[in-house]
Amino acid sequence: MTDHISRGRFVAAGSAVLASIAVIKAPARAAEWTYKYANNVSVDHPLNVRTKMCFNDVNRETKGRLDVQIFPNNQLGGDTQMLQQLRSGAVQFFTLDGGILQSVVPLAGIQGVGFAFKDSAEAFRAMDGTLGDNVRDAIRAAGLYAHPKMFENGMRQITSSTKPIRSVADLAGFKIRTPPGELWVDLFKSLGASPAPLNFAELYTALQTRIFDGQENPYAIIDVGRLFEVQKYLSVTNHMWSAYHFLGNMDAWKALPPDVQAVVERNLAKYALLQRRDTQQRNDSLSDKLARLGMVINKADTSGFRSKLSSAGFYTKWRDKFGAQAWGLLEKTSGKLA
Repeated sequence: MTDHISRGRFVAAGSAVLASIAVIKAPARAAEWTYKYANNVSVDHPLNVRTKMCFNDVNRETKGRLDVQIFPNNQLGGDTQMLQQLRSGAVQFFTLDGGILQSVVPLAGIQGVGFAFKDSAEAFRAMDGTLGDNVRDAIRAAGLYAHPKMFENGMRQITSSTKPIRSVADLAGFKIRTPPGELWVDLFKSLGASPAPLNFAELYTALQTRIFDGQENPYAIIDVGRLFEVQKYLSVTNHMWSAYHFLGNMDAWKALPPDVQAVVERNLAKYALLQRRDTQQRNDSLSDKLARLGMVINKADTSGFRSKLSSAGFYTKWRDKFGAQAWGLLEKTSGKLA
């Protein structure tokens, strides 16, 4: 485990890289629209690598009319702050997990129902289809633009500084950080843990100072967030799937003429699929790397997790919250949950 000074050096290094990846160079002529795109992951995460390529192509294909500057790694605040900025128009584009967007669009949280999907491929079949269409309709009804293709984050795993999570019994009283989403908190309460929400921007310090025993995220986030510096154990649970909606401020989106919108949507669709592949490959390859960095990795016995959720009334509660229609669409992929 490294000290806080090394964390500061990491942030400083990330800031240096920002100049080369985060801000697209000014076009030859002044742009008609200069937009900000914000996210919560580091510059080397596939989300930023591919969206940089995307907006370079958009800039070129629109002959410099649309210039999108990328602000990664919580440069503009935590997720909840950036969501507020998106809604106010201070930020024009933003990528956010549906579980956090749930505070504004309740149906968006349905992607994160515990153990609903066995893997990302299964989840994307649902979210690229009718279930996802319903969620995107709800996002637009709330006054935000939502691109049809989501960007990958991945299946989520539990990390800990105190002990491995081998079965659901190990979660009893376990102090775990979750993202700021109601479904996340309820999931871990139903599993017997003691969850509390916190923005990702504050997570490293909270783990370093032992405010929490652990947290949960996909492999790639554990890696780029350097959580291996402050967490000893990684337990493979695949308890939830997460992915990012590409969102836009509706007024800013409507300000773009149809031909520019078409260029943006075509490139987002292209690079979303490439980012999904990149992130899946990265998640699949990181177990060995994290082990070399000192993490102790175990595959949890999750056979008791889903039954614990059922007995706690988790699935029944969220079926009622999301509604019979959306829940039925979820179960077409997941099978019977409640």
